[in-house]
Amino acid sequence: MDKKLLQNYAKLLAVTGLNVQKGQTVFIAAALDQPQFVTMVVEECYKAGASEVYVEWSHQPVEKLSSNYRSLESLSKMSPWVKAKWEYKAKNYACRLWIESEDPDGMSGVDQEKMSKVRQALYPQVKPFRLAMENKHQWCIAAVPGEDWAKKVFPTLTKEAAVEKMWEVILKASRADGEDPVAAWKKHNEDLLSRSQYLNGLGLKYLEYKSENGTDLTVELLEDGVFCGGREKTLQGGIFNPNIPTEEVFTSPKAGAAEGIVYSSKPLSYMGELIENFSLRFENGKVVEAKAEKGEALLKKMVSMDDGAGKLGECALIPFDSPINQTGVLFYNTLFDENASCHFAVGHGFNECLKGYENYTDEECKARGINDSMIHVDFMIGTRDMSIIGVTKEGKRIQIFKNGTWAF
Repeated sequence: MDKKLLQNYAKLLAVTGLNVQKGQTVFIAAALDQPQFVTMVVEECYKAGASEVYVEWSHQPVEKLSSNYRSLESLSKMSPWVKAKWEYKAKNYACRLWIESEDPDGMSGVDQEKMSKVRQALYPQVKPFRLAMENKHQWCIAAVPGEDWAKKVFPTLTKEAAVEKMWEVILKASRADGEDPVAAWKKHNEDLLSRSQYLNGLGLKYLEYKSENGTDLTVELLEDGVFCGGREKTLQGGIFNPNIPTEEVFTSPKAGAAEGIVYSSKPLSYMGELIENFSLRFENGKVVEAKAEKGEALLKKMVSMDDGAGKLGECALIPFDSPINQTGVLFYNTLFDENASCHFAVGHGFNECLKGYENYTDEECKARGINDSMIHVDFMIGTRDMSIIGVTKEGKRIQIFKNGTWAF
C-alpha cells in the first residue's frame, strides 16, 4: 500500500479521530498485524502534541489460549497491575484508540458460557473506571487488515493480495483514500450534523421500521432524547470522532419501550464467532424470542447477559447506498458492517443522547430512560426497501427513510 496514503490515514486517526491535544496521554490497543502502521500512528500522536503514547499489543491466538487454559476464577479477577492501568487512564482522561484487525472466527471453539461468566464478573470491577471517564476523554475505533481477516473477506486471493485489497477497501470506506482525509471528514461531519439537527427539530416520539424481510418494529424515543452523528464533544469541550468510518445518525431510545420483530441483514461477529440470519422479537421493550440459523445459542446468551442486554440501547440511521455498502464487501466486522446500513444495538445506551445530560449523574440518566447494560452490541438491519416512519408527539407521521435511504 502506498506509504503516503498510510501516513494520511495515521494522521486522520490522530488529529480527527482522537484530536490529540498538547500534553495528553494516549493509549493505543492493537494486534500484531500492522506494526509499521501503528508506529506511524504513534508518531502522528506525538506530532499532535501527546506527552506520552503507550501501545497495548495483543495477539488473538494467545488470547484464545488464555481463554482455554486459565480457570474461570483466574480470568474473573482484575490483577493489581490491570487495576493500576485503569486508574491511570481514568485519572489522566487518556485518549484511547482501538485499531481492529482480528479474525472474525478467531475465537471459534472457546467455551462461550465460561467467557460470558468472565465478562459478568469483570464488569462491576471495570464499571467505576468507565464511569469516571465517560464523556471526559477522546476515543476512536478504526481498523487495519490482519491476514486472517483479509482472507475471510477475500477468500480467493493470496494472503498478500487479500491484505492489499483489504487496505484498499478500508481506506475507501474510511474516506482516507484521497489527498486530504482530514478535509474530507470535516465536510462529512457537517453533513451528519445537519441531518441530526433536522431530526431533532421534528419532536419525534416513535420510529416505525418495516421491511419486506419481516421487520415490523416500533421503538419509543426518549422525551428529552437527541440524535447525534459524526463528531462528539467531551464535557471539557474536546472534539473527536469515535468511529472511523461512520455514516450514522443515531439516538438512544427509551429503555424497555419497543414492540415487534426485527430481522438481521448481515452476519454479526460477537466474541470471535459469527451469528447469522437471526431475528429478535420484542415485547414490552425486551427480547422475548431470539432465533438464528447459525450461532443461536450465542445470540440467546448475548441478550441475557444482564437485565438490560435484551433491551435496545441505540437506533442508528444509515442509507443503504452508503459508501461502505457501495464497496460490495461484507467485512464480518461490526465497525464497518454497522455503517453499511441501518442498525440497532442491544445493551448500553448513550447518556449524550439525552438533552442536558451533562447536568445529570449516570444514575439520573438511566432513570430518564437510557438503557444500562454491561454490553453494547450493534447488529445490522438495513435493507434496500426499508421504510422508517417518525411519529411526533402530536401523532403526525413523517417519512424518515424510504427505499432504504433518507427521505429528506
